Amino acid sequence: MSADSAPINLTNHFLIAMPGLQDELFGQSVVYLCEHSQRGALGLVINKPCDISLKSLFDKVELPTRPDLTQAPVFFGGPVQTERGFVLHEATFADADKPSDPVYSSTMSIPGGLEMTTSKDVLEAISTGGGPRKVLISLGYSAWGEGQLESELGENSWLTVAADIRVIFDTPVAQRYAQALQLLGLEAWMLSGEAGHA
Repeated sequence: MSADSAPINLTNHFLIAMPGLQDELFGQSVVYLCEHSQRGALGLVINKPCDISLKSLFDKVELPTRPDLTQAPVFFGGPVQTERGFVLHEATFADADKPSDPVYSSTMSIPGGLEMTTSKDVLEAISTGGGPRKVLISLGYSAWGEGQLESELGENSWLTVAADIRVIFDTPVAQRYAQALQLLGLEAWMLSGEAGHA
C-alpha cells in the first residue's frame, strides 16, 4: 500500500470549513470529530448555537439547570438525529483505578481525553452540580459514510487540525472559527477565493 492510499484517522481533530464552502449547514463551521475510521466519521459542530438555551432544554426534560449554565446555548451538532441530545464533555471516571469505565450508560470515549454521551444520566448529573464541569450540548450530529469525508477533503472543502479543547470549552462561540484556523497559523482572509482588493 502506498503512502498516498494509507487510511487517515482524524478522530480528535477539527474539521474547519473552507471559506468557499457555501453549504447552508456547514459553511463557516468547525466540527469536532468524535470518531473517524474506514467505515466513516461522526462529529459535532461546535460553533453554531441553536435558538434554544440549556435552561430551556433542561426545563423540557424536567431537570433543574446549574446556575453557571443557565445562559449557555445548545448547539446544532449536525443534520442527523436533530431531536436527540449529544453531550461532549471532559472524561469522567467512576473509579480512578479503572479509568476505562465510563460513568454514564451511553458514552463514547474519544482518544485524546473527551467523551460524548447520549444518555439522560449525564444531564441529570450536570443539573445537580455533579458530572463534568466542561460540557457542550448539541442537538443532532454530523456523519459521513465510508470514503465520503476523504472525498470532501480531496475537494478542499475542509481543513483539518488536531483539536484543542480550549477552543471547544473556553473560547467564545463567535471566535471559535478564527481560533481553529489560528491552530494552523491561518486567518480567514488568507483563504479567500476572491481576488484581493486593497
